[in-house]
Amino acid sequence: MVGNNLTTVNLISPIQELMPLVEARMQKFTKSYPIDFRVALEKLLVYGGKRIRPKLNLLVGRMLNANSDQLITSAAAIELLHTATLVHDDLIDGALFRRGTPTLNSSWNAAKTVLAGDLLFSHSAKLAAETGSLEIIRLFADTLATIVNGEVTQLFEKSEPTNPEKYYRRIYAKTASLFEAATKAAAYLSPVDEDVIDAVSMFGREIGMAFQIVDDVLDFTGKQSTVGKPVASDLRQGLITLPVFYYIESHPNDPAIEKSLNMVNGGLADDAITERLVESIRDSGAIERALEEARRYSERGIRALEELPANNEQGVLIELALELTERKS
Repeated sequence: MVGNNLTTVNLISPIQELMPLVEARMQKFTKSYPIDFRVALEKLLVYGGKRIRPKLNLLVGRMLNANSDQLITSAAAIELLHTATLVHDDLIDGALFRRGTPTLNSSWNAAKTVLAGDLLFSHSAKLAAETGSLEIIRLFADTLATIVNGEVTQLFEKSEPTNPEKYYRRIYAKTASLFEAATKAAAYLSPVDEDVIDAVSMFGREIGMAFQIVDDVLDFTGKQSTVGKPVASDLRQGLITLPVFYYIESHPNDPAIEKSLNMVNGGLADDAITERLVESIRDSGAIERALEEARRYSERGIRALEELPANNEQGVLIELALELTERKS
């Protein structure tokens, strides 16, 4: 099994020379803005995360012989879109830190933060258009609509403890749709047929679902210092994730469930009860069941990819899928 840092030489070597070009493409638009605004945006982009989505885009594109210039542009567009959603998410959630780094809204007012997110959205769309691919323009529009619709649903509809299908729809909108866009966009830039496009789309979608399930597990098992947010932060906001569904299924009569899910202004009523429920979930086997479900999603994605001719990039993509599922942060 590979490591858990997503930066090993084996994982980045096929696209090593492309990633600096993607970074430069992402930051190019910031140069024309006022200094304080520019510095904040550049810092946001530099410390933006593991770059999983552009790596997927580049690896699939290399696997399928996509045009390199278009591929760099699409990878930058995808990561700007992802970063824009994080800026707005942090503002909505009132999050002051992400991955241990202060968020924009921790030092800016809501107006500046919203405008920064909007700016990232607009430049993401501009880069998507610069690929010259009508299919990619449509894909970005559809993906953005899916993400926003998911956020609206999450804000205005309470989760039902007995309805995991809502959970799966939510994590598709929140995460897997953009993973799917990353792999599908690369296929659109490549000389391939619909069967190949479908295969890499399924790969992106399934590992995106696996990634979010693991994220939701880490919300219970990770440390705040490594995960970058308080333990059980979703539960504290009234969001029911897969480990909670599994716990409810096996412990339907636990009085802590009803008490903890009695939300007051979107938060949980009693921290002590929540802490007890978190420990119960950790000890119940729900975490292990959720991880198994993540592995099933990942395995389906890998099987779809294995239908294509084998090459170096395909092997790296499979290794990356396994690593995303087994990661600890």
